[in-house]
Amino acid sequence: MTQVTAPARATTVNMTHRQTLEALSGLLLGMFVAILSGTVVANALPRIITELHGTQSAYTWVVTSTLLATTATTPLWGKLADLTSKKVLVQVALTVFVLGSVLAGLSQSTGQLIACRVLQGVGAGGLTALAQVIMATMIAPRERGRYSGYLGAVMAVGTIGGPLIGGVIVDTSWLGWRWCFYVGVPFAVLALIVLQKTLDLPVVKRKVKIDWWGATLITAAVSLLLIWVSLAGNTYDWFSWQSTVMVGGALLLGAAAIRVENRASEPLIPPRLFRNRTITLSVVASIAVGVGMFGASVFLGQYFQISRGVSPTMSGLMTLPMILGLLVSSTVVGRLITSTGRWKRYLVAGSALLTVGFALMGTVRVDTPYWLLASFMALVGIGVGMTMQNLVLAVQNTVGTHELGAASSVVAFFRSLGGAVGVSALGALLGHNVKRYLADGLAALGIPTSGSGGSTLPDVHTLPAPIRAVVEAAYGHGAGDIFLAAAPFGLIALIAVLFIKEVPLLRHTGGPIADEVEQESTVAAGGGAAVIPTGRD
Repeated sequence: MTQVTAPARATTVNMTHRQTLEALSGLLLGMFVAILSGTVVANALPRIITELHGTQSAYTWVVTSTLLATTATTPLWGKLADLTSKKVLVQVALTVFVLGSVLAGLSQSTGQLIACRVLQGVGAGGLTALAQVIMATMIAPRERGRYSGYLGAVMAVGTIGGPLIGGVIVDTSWLGWRWCFYVGVPFAVLALIVLQKTLDLPVVKRKVKIDWWGATLITAAVSLLLIWVSLAGNTYDWFSWQSTVMVGGALLLGAAAIRVENRASEPLIPPRLFRNRTITLSVVASIAVGVGMFGASVFLGQYFQISRGVSPTMSGLMTLPMILGLLVSSTVVGRLITSTGRWKRYLVAGSALLTVGFALMGTVRVDTPYWLLASFMALVGIGVGMTMQNLVLAVQNTVGTHELGAASSVVAFFRSLGGAVGVSALGALLGHNVKRYLADGLAALGIPTSGSGGSTLPDVHTLPAPIRAVVEAAYGHGAGDIFLAAAPFGLIALIAVLFIKEVPLLRHTGGPIADEVEQESTVAAGGGAAVIPTGRD
């Protein structure tokens, strides 16, 4: 065995286009499973929550719990990818994901469903982080835009097919909503088999030290913050002693996490990464994109099914403009970036379109013409497709190969964090505003309201016509409110990417400052610990 001074480019792989596609096939299939699990539930969720007698808060937490688990575990998966076998890790992530999916399908209450969705989120966190890391290991930055286009296409297919499949499953009496969780299992098993046969990466063995304290404190801080956001305004006031305790506790836990990360030898989120302006600004933009992408779009199915009274299948069809916009933009822009090596212009344009799209969707009401709504959704989809993957690409181009896992997962972590906060905050806003609009509408009909905030989601098809009209108008107006609230986050993303300094993508697998980073790491380590390449996965 040859000993190499850390951190050598032990993970660099030279592969032909065909070999790369074969190796990526199982990975892309795994990503398809993860995406399908989220999108197949999106249009089924209103029906699921109604049948399980859940509330608007439960609807929000079924989504938030998965995002929270994904957020909390993404950096951990990324760090493990820098320390051990990436192939084994992605197979473990798939297995955890399948287990969570099967258990979610067996749920008898919203509480059980939320718990199982947490397990799904742990697996999704691994797939999210490891897909980017493995692609960065095999593919040079200049070529990565081309393959990111493939990833974007797979995401789009999963996102397009998911709502339609979920809608058909829910509308098919002999299947039912539980099959929304079972449908991805065969694909996951196939992905495991394909990964075993095609993925062949170097294994780098070195002394492993996982930052468990940092992981625990970060998870606790994020969890407490999200619990506060989801409960404030309903269970207690925004300005109350409960809010003070929870926000104060989250800040203290966050401060403790920063202190631990600064002192850890193998920090989960290396603080030194934030000395790089590109990484810091990309993180800010990722948070903003996450808020808009997850926070607003997750409620589209609820808008179509409750406000417009359409079936889950039709709801899936009506969201196609946004998904097609994402598909086209991510694929086309990926190829343009590969051919030119330039990426900033697309981040700027995408952030601008995202901002405009959400601002226009803020005008949505129950009677908004569909052609107009479709054009707004297309703008949002195009904006997301141009920004989401390319923020990761910009970060990967600035770090050495030994930190690809940590750097990639940091961006994914903060994007998921933004999504989790967005879903919680916008879900709370939707619940509060719908309650107010319902009270006003029913009062106009002379119907008294109890003022309870814990009512279950309505099945509009069972309501008398006058009350149904009030409910549809309330949810339509509430949906417009949350889209409008998401628009400023698109503007924050735009401002952040404007200040990113563009570094043209290189054709080798190390970042443009990889050598300097590696030299600094070697000096900091006092000459470096031994790294022993021990073959391949």
